Amino acid sequence: MKRYDVIIIGGGPSAIIAGIAGIKQSKDKSFLMIKEDEKGLVPCGIPYIFHDLGDVSKNEMGPKGFVNAGGEVLIDHVNSVDTKNKKVGTDKGKTYEYEKLVFATGSVPIEPKFIEGCGLEGVVYIKKRYDHIKDLKNKTDNAKKIIIIGGGFIGCEFADQLVKFKDKEISIVEMQEHCLFQAFSPDIAQQTDEALENAGVKVYTNSKVKKVIGKNGRAIGVELDNGSIFDADLIICSIGYIPDTKLAKKAGININKNGAIDVDNYLRTSEKDVFAAGDCAGTIGFITGRTDNVMLASTATAEARVLGYNLFNIKLLRNFGGVLSVFSTELNGKAFASTGAIEQTAKQANVSYVIGEFQSVDRHPAAIEDSSKLYVKLIVSPGDGSIIGGELIGGKSIGEMINIISLAIQKSVTVYELVSFQVGTHPLLTTSPTQYVLIKAAEHAIENIEANRG
Repeated sequence: MKRYDVIIIGGGPSAIIAGIAGIKQSKDKSFLMIKEDEKGLVPCGIPYIFHDLGDVSKNEMGPKGFVNAGGEVLIDHVNSVDTKNKKVGTDKGKTYEYEKLVFATGSVPIEPKFIEGCGLEGVVYIKKRYDHIKDLKNKTDNAKKIIIIGGGFIGCEFADQLVKFKDKEISIVEMQEHCLFQAFSPDIAQQTDEALENAGVKVYTNSKVKKVIGKNGRAIGVELDNGSIFDADLIICSIGYIPDTKLAKKAGININKNGAIDVDNYLRTSEKDVFAAGDCAGTIGFITGRTDNVMLASTATAEARVLGYNLFNIKLLRNFGGVLSVFSTELNGKAFASTGAIEQTAKQANVSYVIGEFQSVDRHPAAIEDSSKLYVKLIVSPGDGSIIGGELIGGKSIGEMINIISLAIQKSVTVYELVSFQVGTHPLLTTSPTQYVLIKAAEHAIENIEANRG
């Protein structure tokens, strides 16, 4: 029986980064990663396989960095974990001992068993596995009418990619008022609907799929709750993911009310020397302070670095008040991003707020060829002016601008401090120094705070 100092179960972003960070901090320790598939995928890049990349191989991700750092990789499936004797067993009949164990088992798609017919052939799910996505690409290539159930990020990005094929008819059915309603305030979420519709996607919001219609065991369409019926060659179900915690439950590790592995601030589980990070691990919401489960690769890798640094002793303090969901996407050439509290979540958590907003362009002067309109909304606490959330619409520059807002939230920056933010600007690269959108939005928030006090 072979023994390793650290065994990591899983092969996604959190597994790779936890392993690399761990090896860097503990070069004298042995690390083994056990993963099911030889080939992996960049999770956030999956939708772009279906048009822009054109082939699953162009989105391949593997543990090369982990191996180069000195880790070992085993292609196998862990079927048992004995936390008392510190052993794991695999499908190939192997048993390994560990000193520290890391769960990075990720998440699996939600199967809506409450929808009649969801198990019919022709109803497919977006599993983050190489061979599955390769097969799904073949199915979308051969389908002409595709219905996507769910208007979250993956559903919208799939629609945005598939509608680029002019011989396909793409529809989204979303139960909320707008697509991406969990990530954006209503006024911005509405613009995501419009971006998709302008691209040619048929968007049905405030709608539920009541039934998948089948014939001879195969799905041929859907019936909505309002009685509308739509034909389909393929139905993609994208209503979210749940943590993959079957193995952890079997091992007796505590699972929280959201079905994720219960972890503390240093990603330690209820069992001694057992850790978890990524989609399978629980998080605490920044605004609500309650149990949450943010499933983002960026969140997963942030957790994984903390985990890796602190496997054997605390080297990297983790003292922020909760996980920020930092989202960004591009639909029909328009970028959308958000972080922290949006208006709905602030209201739900009974948090007082004011808005600061401003609109300009991301180049100066606006006549520069690749300039884009740029809009920012800051969600601000009226008590001390702390920034608690932000949303952006514009060109590609907002992908990094949202990270500035995220850092401001994490460091408790107020709008009073932001107005003196020293920025570097250039006509070909940024918005104007006289119209820098974050500063102008902060000024607007201060005006609203003062008005409320008056």
